[in-house]
Amino acid sequence: MATPAALPPLPFNPGRIRTYILRLPLFTRLVLLVILAFWLLEFQTMWSVVQWGALIPEEINLGTMYRLNTYPIIHTGFFHAFFNAVAVAPLLERFEAEHGTLTAIALFIGPLSTAPAGLYILVERFILHRNTSVVGASIWVFLLLGSEAIKTYKSHPNFSLGPYKIPTWTSPLFACVVVSILISNVSFLGHLCAILVGYLLGLGYLKVFVPPEKVLRWIEGKLNLLGRLPHYVSVDQKTYGRYGVLPTTNPAGANGNQPPLSYLGSTQRLGA
Repeated sequence: MATPAALPPLPFNPGRIRTYILRLPLFTRLVLLVILAFWLLEFQTMWSVVQWGALIPEEINLGTMYRLNTYPIIHTGFFHAFFNAVAVAPLLERFEAEHGTLTAIALFIGPLSTAPAGLYILVERFILHRNTSVVGASIWVFLLLGSEAIKTYKSHPNFSLGPYKIPTWTSPLFACVVVSILISNVSFLGHLCAILVGYLLGLGYLKVFVPPEKVLRWIEGKLNLLGRLPHYVSVDQKTYGRYGVLPTTNPAGANGNQPPLSYLGSTQRLGA
């Protein structure tokens, strides 16, 4: 009797993926679970989840302000939800590790969702006079890419693309254009608004919305969040401080001869 042929090896290591998922911090886990939950809700036919929670400029009023927060966690199908979850998870994990769980919750429920939405509504409805709806966590993806680009620019102002030196802060803009060309039904304007808010975050202009560390420590101690909540990142566990890594010296040196970053591509698919 012939021995059955061995199965080909998987292109990825399931053990490493499992380890990565198990070490995700609390807020990142909650975001991924909420994305999954809303995707599952799309299978019922009693009401349209997308129509209920999408950011639709002409539908925004006092009774539908919740849309300013729900649109990033709602998606139009499995692949849309899957690729956005894969793209946002490492960026959100890093943000939460750097700033803490409470700060991440305060910012992403607050200005990091509402500010891109407000800017999008302003341009889409009152300048372009259109009413295109927007959903998807790619808004957060491009926002965090914009913030990371600004922080990278402070230490490495340029990256090399052949003979050209290109400012590192422009990399999310290139990604935005490429995604809009390669993937249909994405919101170029929505991504652009998210990048602009990400720039403001990276430059420190949104730190006014961050709760004071004294208040955060009081809440954490009063509720014993670190002891009660698994994978919670406390104020004192943050990796790089409140607003990320800031350069302490001139990275280019006195004569500005710091070599630019080499171009580093991304294989993440950022749909909207």
